[in-house]
Parts: sequence; structure tokens; C-alpha cells
Amino acid sequence: MKRLITLILLCFTVVVSQYGQIDLEGKLKRKINQRANQRVDQAIDKGLDKTEEGIKDAVTQEDADKENTKEEDSKKEPDKTPVAEKETGQPAADTKGPELSWSRYDFIPGNEIIFEDNLDGEENGEFPSRWDLVKGRVENATFDNSNVIYFMTESSQIIPYLKNRDQDYIPEEFTLEFDAWFEAHEYTGYHIWLRDVKNQEHYSDGLYYAIININGNQATSGKNKGMYPGVTYGHNNEKSFWRHVSVSFNRRALKIYLDDARVLNIPNMEVNPSGITIGIDGFGTAGVKGINRFIKDIRLAKGAVKLYDKLMQDGKIVSNGIRFDVGKSTIKPESMGVINQIHKLMNEHSDLKFSVEGHTDSDGSDDLNQQLSEQRAEAVMNKLVSMGIAKDRLTSKGFGESVPVASNDTPEGKASNRRVEFIKM
Repeated sequence: MKRLITLILLCFTVVVSQYGQIDLEGKLKRKINQRANQRVDQAIDKGLDKTEEGIKDAVTQEDADKENTKEEDSKKEPDKTPVAEKETGQPAADTKGPELSWSRYDFIPGNEIIFEDNLDGEENGEFPSRWDLVKGRVENATFDNSNVIYFMTESSQIIPYLKNRDQDYIPEEFTLEFDAWFEAHEYTGYHIWLRDVKNQEHYSDGLYYAIININGNQATSGKNKGMYPGVTYGHNNEKSFWRHVSVSFNRRALKIYLDDARVLNIPNMEVNPSGITIGIDGFGTAGVKGINRFIKDIRLAKGAVKLYDKLMQDGKIVSNGIRFDVGKSTIKPESMGVINQIHKLMNEHSDLKFSVEGHTDSDGSDDLNQQLSEQRAEAVMNKLVSMGIAKDRLTSKGFGESVPVASNDTPEGKASNRRVEFIKM
């Protein structure tokens, strides 16, 4: 620094001599220090700028990496291993999508059960004991902690194995229910024929063809098509899920429900259903091996009388349409059709009071069934209270297995005995 100052002093000697006596050395020192400080500040600022840019780039890159990871994950092929071949675990239903709201659900199941199969006691890998095969390959399987009927090949079809399956065993008014699985990233379609395509001759009134087609978010029959509210595509694309499929038929109308929504209401069908066949169509995209086509909890019943008419006739309403988780008092969502109608009835007739009474089949011990029937009746009563019915208009009690209305030797009889009655007080 001193050498620099000396050199500058010599260079400026001539100039200084022209301006008289001044403190040139002190002035130069101050000026040089000032400029040096400025350069240091600039260097620090430049360094801080680079550091900030580095942090920003790192954060930006991290966000980009996350987005790339999401994009790569979305492009990955779903697990195509058939469920019957998996050694551990089962894919769980994706709960994303339109929110279910059962408050307007108005499906009322038939009150006389013709055919019931909850697959209780079925042996994994065997053909379902209560069914007959039309074509394809179908076996029992366990999936999502449930016994299911597994359609293993495309265009598989099954029919209820009934003694009178070669005859017209379907009444003019009936309901059909089952749960169907829809696999993510695949086209999945279930077909319902309103005749037994194996044992019954085909008719000229349109029953030769599959009359009801069910996709994940859509139902079609003939030229009629209905979509699940809030969706714009017919079959599921991004997620896997169960759907509760409900069909209500009479000569005046065919109504089809997917979960909580009525998606089709077709008047004047003018056909005479004679039986039931359930199956799947092709697996969709050519070259794609379809997996996980399952149904469970199938029920076919004779059409129900209107609840108010039944109440006026018998002084009570008997329902096996209110269902619970196995061995529990948890009300299943599809029970809301009956519960909503009871709620509506009590709102329209403010003088109505009910004793809600639970009944079970004979499976399990007497004591457990008694306790379970009490808990289930109380759960239904509490549900109605939560919907706005005054508690003093309702009581609850259980009878366990002590008051059967049918034999417990058949699945249909057991289903009839598992019921909730609303006794007018």
C-alpha cells in the first residue's frame, strides 16, 4: 500500500505544485481506502447473489424432481398380477373421487328373497357352489378381505344354480343387488342378462341380448345411458373401487343405481324377464391382460310393497334391506334406501312412533346373537334420531335368533331372518 501511495504521489507532483500546499498523502490514503471498501462490498454482494441463486436453483430443482417423480409414477404400469396368484396382500380400494352422499338414495330391495349368495364358507380356487357356468373361467377368491367371485377370463358368464332354472323364475317386479370391483387403468364392464342364457330358450322381446351393461361410472340399457354424477367418463381410469349395483324392475320402469345415485330410469320396458345371467365382456384394450374382475354379496328378491301400504296392512314394516358389517352393528351405506324412506314416512306422519326391533339368523351363539340384535336395532334408532326424528318417537330392542321367519338351513332363509322390523306403537 505504501509503495502504491509513493508512486501516485510522484505521478501527481506536477499537478499538486500548481495548486499550492495541500495534504495530498492523507487525501490519497482516504480515497484509496474508500475505493477498496467499495470493491469489497461489491465482491460480497456478488457472492451473496450467487448464493441466493444457488438456493433458488436447488429449490426449483427439488420441486421439479418431485413433479418428475409424480409423472413417472403415473406412467408406471399397474400391477397386472391376478389376485388369485398374489402371495401377500391385496390392493385396497382408492377412496378418491366423487364424494358419496346416501341422503337421497331411494332404492328399496324386494322383501321376498329368491336367491342369496354372500359366499360364506366357499373354498378358494373352487367354482362357486351356488352358481352354474355358462362359459369362460370363474373361481372363488379372497380379495380386499372378502370372499368374491373371480371372473378369470374375458366373456365369462354365470347363472344362479336353481332347481327351476329352465323355467321363468323372475316375478314381474324384482330387485337385484351385488357389489362389483372396478380396476384402475383398465376398462371393466359387467353385463346382466334378464334371462338364463344357458337353460332358457331365447325370447323375441329383446331378452336375447345383454340388456344391462355396468361400467365403473355408467349404466346402459339399449339406447339409454346414465352417468354417475360428477364424472365425465364411462369407466374408471385413475382409481380402483367397489360399486354397489342395484337394479329395480317392473313393467313400468327399470331403475339402475350405482352406489348412492340412480343413473337410469327407463319407463315402459315391455319385456318379461325370466332369469338372471351375470358376466363380463372383453377386457378392453387389445393386448392388455385384464385382472381383478370380482363380484360379491349377490341378492335377487321379489319386488317390495310400498312401505306405507305395508304398515297400514300389517301394522309393521319388515326389512332385510338394512344391512350391517358381519358380526357388527355398523350400518352399511346401501341400507340408507330403507332408512331414508322410514325417515320420510315419519316426517309425513308426525303421529307415527316405532319400536325398532333387530333379528339375526342362527349362526353363532344365542347370547352373541341377542347382543348383536340389540346393538343393531339401537344403531338404526340412533341413525334416525341423528336425521332429525325426535327420540321419544322411537324405542329399540333385540330378539336375537329367537323369532325366525324362515328356515336357517338355506342362505335365502338366513337372509330373511337377518332383518329389522319397525313395529307401530
